Amino acid sequence: MLSRRVLRTKVVKAVYAHLQCEGATPAASEKNLILSIDRAYDLYFHLLALVPEIAEYAAERIRIGENKKLPTYDDLHPNRKFVENKVVVRLAEDENLQAELKRRKLSWKNHRDLIVALYNALIRQPFYLKYMASDERSLREDAQLVSDIYMTMLEEFEPLESVLEEQSALWNDDLGFILTMVSRTILSIRESHEEIKFLPQFKSDEDLDYAKSLLRNSIAGYDRISLLLDNSLSNWDIERVALMDQIILVTAITEAENFPSIPVRVTMNEYIDIAKCYSTNSSGSFINGVLDRIIVRLTEEGKIVKSGKGLL
Repeated sequence: MLSRRVLRTKVVKAVYAHLQCEGATPAASEKNLILSIDRAYDLYFHLLALVPEIAEYAAERIRIGENKKLPTYDDLHPNRKFVENKVVVRLAEDENLQAELKRRKLSWKNHRDLIVALYNALIRQPFYLKYMASDERSLREDAQLVSDIYMTMLEEFEPLESVLEEQSALWNDDLGFILTMVSRTILSIRESHEEIKFLPQFKSDEDLDYAKSLLRNSIAGYDRISLLLDNSLSNWDIERVALMDQIILVTAITEAENFPSIPVRVTMNEYIDIAKCYSTNSSGSFINGVLDRIIVRLTEEGKIVKSGKGLL
């Protein structure tokens, strides 16, 4: 499921895009935000279908070897452990997954070069060689192998990054988190499960409304909060602050003001971490200091009010 961290990051990027696009309306920016969120969930299903494609290529290589005019012993006695991996077979045959792929128009069929590159990289991986050499045949071992492919190989595999960028400009930034979602799904598969239990798009039904509200309020309050920041930055002009830092601060303050059930410390920590990932090297400490001062001030003025114990 898409975490609040992912949603916050997408809102920050949506605010940035809104400011960069002359004539953009809040409604259009909200539509683009929803598209970005939906595309991230598309990537979840798309990646679940990737390892079965690698296994199918492995099976094709086995068939070619068996049909040689002068096959070797290894050609006639191939190690089928990967192509018969129970998790891979479950993924390839799962009707719900195939239906999602069809509905979302997702396929790896036109990316054979990527599949070949992934296979060639996989067969050199120490975890794969250990798996293939083991006599164990269990669902647990099979699931771990598939999880290792996603978590060890794919996040920084450049050919995959290139294909994903070609398919959607939104996907590469989502890759790390979505791979974690895929791994969680793989490791949750049990013999007793008739179907694979896919993760929902959101943890809570409120999450999409949260993201849309955060975006709308960040856009509506941008000038007001920017002025507040300008008045609060001693020895700094707001125009000297990195644009991404300013957007992160505006979004964080918007969240603190408009969502009474979210603890201030959660808001601060989340946006400090976002700043570390998406802005300058010094942004984390800068965001921390500015947010701390402004949130204390707004709380004292009664403009930030939290409900429930432990929410301050």
